[in-house]
Amino acid sequence: MAELFSDAWINELKDAWNNEPDVKEKLAEIGFSSVITCGFKDEDQPRCVFNVDNGEATSAGLYNGEAPNWDMRAKKDDWMKWVAKPLGMASMGMAFTTGKLKFAEGDFKSMIKDPRMAGPFVKSFALMADIGAE
Repeated sequence: MAELFSDAWINELKDAWNNEPDVKEKLAEIGFSSVITCGFKDEDQPRCVFNVDNGEATSAGLYNGEAPNWDMRAKKDDWMKWVAKPLGMASMGMAFTTGKLKFAEGDFKSMIKDPRMAGPFVKSFALMADIGAE
């Protein structure tokens, strides 16, 4: 099991993403392309980056100054809870509302209202649980 947000971990997530039709294919249907970063709330920069082109995760690695479309931040303890038990639609809304999950970039409210994006987004948290983390 790889360390959360390490190069190995984000590449495992990339592979899991591409092997999950409810993520990759559903996002391809709407032409979703974005640069996604993740990290910790108390740090200036994200830890890792994930590039998606037309639904497919095309590259992943450690953050190196890329400009994100989506930048998700939380405390390490919260990330580890979600890796152990992934967020569902209701718990994700609660995590956002209470400030546990922050979006430094990206419009969570509009995304979560669009079922074509919300379903794959929630499923991506389940993929994090599938691969686990240290």
